[in-house]
Amino acid sequence: MKKVSVSIDGREYIIPAGKNIKEAAEEVGIYIPGLCHHRDLIPVGMCRLCIVEVEGLREFPLACMTPVEEGMIIRTKTDTLQQMRRHTMELILSLTNHPVTCLFCSRRDECRDLRECMRKVPEVVGCRYCPKGGECEIQEIVGYLGMTELRYAPMSGTMKPVVREPFFDRNYNLCVLCGRCVRVCHEVRGQGVLNYRISHHRDHTIEPLSLKDAGCAFCGACVDVCPTGALYARFEKWLKPERTVTTTCPFCGVGCQIDVGVSENRIVRVRGNRSPGSPNNGQLCVKGRFGLTFAESPERLKTPLVRTDDGFKPVSWDEAFKIITEALHKHRERSFGMLASARCTNEENYLAQKFTRLVMKSNNIDHCARLCHAPTVAGLRKAFGSGAMTNSIAELAYSGCIFVIGSNTTEQHPVIALKIKEAKRRGGKIIVADPRKIELTAIADVWLRHNPGTDVALILGMCKVIVDEGLIDKSFIEERCEGFEDFASSLEKLSLEEVETLTGVDIDDLKSAARMYATRRPSSIVYAMGITQHANGTENVLALANLSMLTGNIGKPSAGINPLRGQNNVQGSCDMGALPDLLPGYKSIKDPEVRRLFEKAWGCRLPEEPGLTVTEMFHAIDDGRIRAMYIIGENPVLSDPDAGQVVESLKKLEFLVVQDIFLSETARLAHVVLPAASALEKEGTFTNTERKVLRVRKALEPPGDALPDWEIICKIARRMGYGEQFSYKDPEEVMKEIASLTKIYGGISYDRLEKQPLQWPCPEPDHPGTPYLHGDGFMRGKGKFHVLQFRPSPERPDREYPYILTTGRILFHYHTGTMTRKVPDLNYLRPEEWVEMNLLDAQELGVTDGSWVEVSSRRGRVRAKAKVTERSPRGVVFMTFHFSETPTNNLTGALLDPVARIPELKVCPVKIQPIREV
Repeated sequence: MKKVSVSIDGREYIIPAGKNIKEAAEEVGIYIPGLCHHRDLIPVGMCRLCIVEVEGLREFPLACMTPVEEGMIIRTKTDTLQQMRRHTMELILSLTNHPVTCLFCSRRDECRDLRECMRKVPEVVGCRYCPKGGECEIQEIVGYLGMTELRYAPMSGTMKPVVREPFFDRNYNLCVLCGRCVRVCHEVRGQGVLNYRISHHRDHTIEPLSLKDAGCAFCGACVDVCPTGALYARFEKWLKPERTVTTTCPFCGVGCQIDVGVSENRIVRVRGNRSPGSPNNGQLCVKGRFGLTFAESPERLKTPLVRTDDGFKPVSWDEAFKIITEALHKHRERSFGMLASARCTNEENYLAQKFTRLVMKSNNIDHCARLCHAPTVAGLRKAFGSGAMTNSIAELAYSGCIFVIGSNTTEQHPVIALKIKEAKRRGGKIIVADPRKIELTAIADVWLRHNPGTDVALILGMCKVIVDEGLIDKSFIEERCEGFEDFASSLEKLSLEEVETLTGVDIDDLKSAARMYATRRPSSIVYAMGITQHANGTENVLALANLSMLTGNIGKPSAGINPLRGQNNVQGSCDMGALPDLLPGYKSIKDPEVRRLFEKAWGCRLPEEPGLTVTEMFHAIDDGRIRAMYIIGENPVLSDPDAGQVVESLKKLEFLVVQDIFLSETARLAHVVLPAASALEKEGTFTNTERKVLRVRKALEPPGDALPDWEIICKIARRMGYGEQFSYKDPEEVMKEIASLTKIYGGISYDRLEKQPLQWPCPEPDHPGTPYLHGDGFMRGKGKFHVLQFRPSPERPDREYPYILTTGRILFHYHTGTMTRKVPDLNYLRPEEWVEMNLLDAQELGVTDGSWVEVSSRRGRVRAKAKVTERSPRGVVFMTFHFSETPTNNLTGALLDPVARIPELKVCPVKIQPIREV
């Protein structure tokens, strides 16, 4: 990086070229005042407070708008500059009517309250009552300038009412029209919700009047950049942090780094972290910014519970452990099943699979990846040798083209969506393939609105266009791939007219998308469960692998396949071997050498045959092969397909122990319930969607007698006679064992993670980590093309069930709602389930927006309110699985992908009937 030498206030500094004077000064610890400037925003020079003197220039340039140049001599705090700034600041305070009662008060430091001033000037809102308190930038600037008075009388204006929004207040009496909130909404978040309104009476405010009605995402970016108390989160108003802990967000798989301020064991401050390697660079979504208070819910489990005829009764840990160990001793080997958790740390998932294989002598262990990204693991391993996201989140911003398919990214992974929007601003092209009209379709260059379940046909159609028009990367294919000839031959049998008929996508749009992806390199693919949750999910993934190899868009920066993980540690749970056929590091349980490695380390013999997947375990309960289960942090009663049958299966178990932070719908069926610590209450690591291993740090004390999951597992194992193998003193010791046995984690340690996150594969202690995979060759040797044929969904609409139900997630809730529905304002924003349906379908059925309907499938029925919209195409309805009152998965079926054993969740035939009375 080119650097320049400059002088600032008499000292010489070496500064990276391209920075402006304000950024350069801040980098070396020199303060220059400013209200409109923020590091995330494009400089606009509105407030005029950052003027500086530059030798050789007669005027006073703005520091935020002037780039540093070689040899510059800069002065930031002369008498002239300070006098000009004071004058400017007086005008700002006068014109915006910002209260100044406390700013210039000689007793400000000794003042205990404002009662005397309030009696004299009743409408005053003083600094002592300002929610920003000592963090107000107005106070900082006034102090820096040494201001003691305001010479200009404030412009007359009426006091504005404080607007109460979900999570935060809007008090425009404190607004100084810096414009930061409006600009961050447009420039960084790409929402464009906020706008200025200034009247000819010099009155001002920020519109709209109701952010909820305007479709605000409530990410909190406007609150974070506000320099005054005009925007302030209510839970942050009064208590100041006693300490701040940097940890990893416990929601989706982005792995956002968060700074959690704690006082009196309560969360009183949350900010996005900007440290090196942070996936989010300070940005958060509504859940990460405002949804962490679930940890303080009075509904948290605080003590072990045992089911009796009269309900659950609290017991001691000793009594709970005695019941559990006696029961589990009876069900060793194949009659036991374990569900690990993508919400637990890497260390805890490692211990869960070790407990299952070593203590219980069984490979019957699985977790929720079976219901989301099992086809990713299976498909990408077959094609490339590794079943993980190939590139880094940050690389998306520099892609020439991004093909988003089966991912409603702005709702499910909002911070990653920022990188897609940034790519668009940089001139990149966006292709969106989705049956529904999602937010990204508004910025898409091509929107492929294909029929649900026709992804393979769509992708093969794009491949055919690329091959027929000679847009392939011939040298890449010849040097690095195999199986191309057979694949190309299979495409000769495919007609684009057939693809158009199957998918409903116009041939011209298909061709445009194919050409764009093939020519606007580097091109990236982004997908999520819209691709994987199908009975042919593995084939969907293989089709995308074919597309990427065909064009050479793999093994390069900003060019690859990026499956977005839905939960915070789905990637890490798979890495740790919480799977029935794979040990940690994706090593096959059938491989004798692999088993010997783990047997030597653990001092045991391991079962050789792969175990059962989660869906297979429930079938095994029905026929008596599974009689005891241990479920950690999973809620299959709501999350699994054919959920009504799941409930019936769980009721048949001789023994069920559930370990969770709340009494979930699944926990209510347990014989013993164990109270666990949340992610905010323990140490460990998560691995995010881009393979980045991130530290989880303890910010809060667990409630009551709750314990971290790793401690509970170890205590049970030791009571069952395996003290030596489970004698860890802390999670760091567990990670050392993981690194010793798992090559892709071989160079990862807590000491290294304290400095910055690391991306696997990281095989050695001095290895820097791997930002993108397959750069020097595929992990399987050569990338393999697979011949594929379109197979329709096994269950299709008919006269009795004419509509297709497809399921997904929404912005304001997470998974089965166990955590987010404990946050009141998240519930206020989305309090109930909707059946999203097309306007024409609704008219045919006599359904109006907000009226009640019953949705039925061959497995069950649920009731909810209709949401009449153009987002869903005709014949398709959309529902989530966040709401226990409306268990959507009572409808979905357990038809499985033959390879990954994932159920079909995206194509479920249903019928809809209006309900006149509820």
